[in-house]
Amino acid sequence: MMTVHQVSGLTGVSIRTLQYYDKIGLLRPAEYTEAGYRLYDDTALETLQQILLFRELEFPLKDIRRIIQSPSFDRSKALEQQIRLLEMKKEHLENLISLARGIKLTGGKPHMDFSAFDTKKLDEYAAQAKAAWGTTPEYREFEQKAKGRSQADNAELNAQMMGIFTEFGEIKKESPASEKAQQLVKKLQDFITAHFYACSDRVLSGLGQMYAGGGDMTANIDRYGGEGTAAFVHEAIEVFCAK
Repeated sequence: MMTVHQVSGLTGVSIRTLQYYDKIGLLRPAEYTEAGYRLYDDTALETLQQILLFRELEFPLKDIRRIIQSPSFDRSKALEQQIRLLEMKKEHLENLISLARGIKLTGGKPHMDFSAFDTKKLDEYAAQAKAAWGTTPEYREFEQKAKGRSQADNAELNAQMMGIFTEFGEIKKESPASEKAQQLVKKLQDFITAHFYACSDRVLSGLGQMYAGGGDMTANIDRYGGEGTAAFVHEAIEVFCAK
């Protein structure tokens, strides 16, 4: 675990900014000490990297929050989009540098070529990337249910959901088709529907793939249920949805 001062020193993000990110629900610490100090784990730092990459691409904070909190958020897909946007931004900057060098070589006389200033393709791709997240009915329902919930409410819901994954971890040596495993899948589905959004079998199957897909989500589930829990949950969900 790292304190907010240590995270600030490591990342260059000011303490005030980290506190603000927590306040608006963009980046929550892993936990708070009894004295109320923020503590960040590796999962929180990975999320911060995502946020900073989006900020480099000039995404507004409200869009970043919507993207990374979307039920359909896929970290690998987001990284692919970020890489593509950064490559396009690099190409745009190289065109501007070439234009400036050309003007310098002509003694300051301007070139009648303004194509280097054209950011249409970059803007269009950025808009598509933003639109890819948060447009599903599930996300709209998620946003609606989240309104009015306090930080303490969200922390309690998260603890309850992680508790379900802990239960999965306790039986992960059993068959994912076992009665206990299938009952837990149903419990998870009902919990998501009650507190976040309608979790159909289709949505549940997609979540299962995300749980076992690596990155933040897999690490977080395995942290509560033990190594291999996320993969076990995925297998149990696949059995459940195949019925």
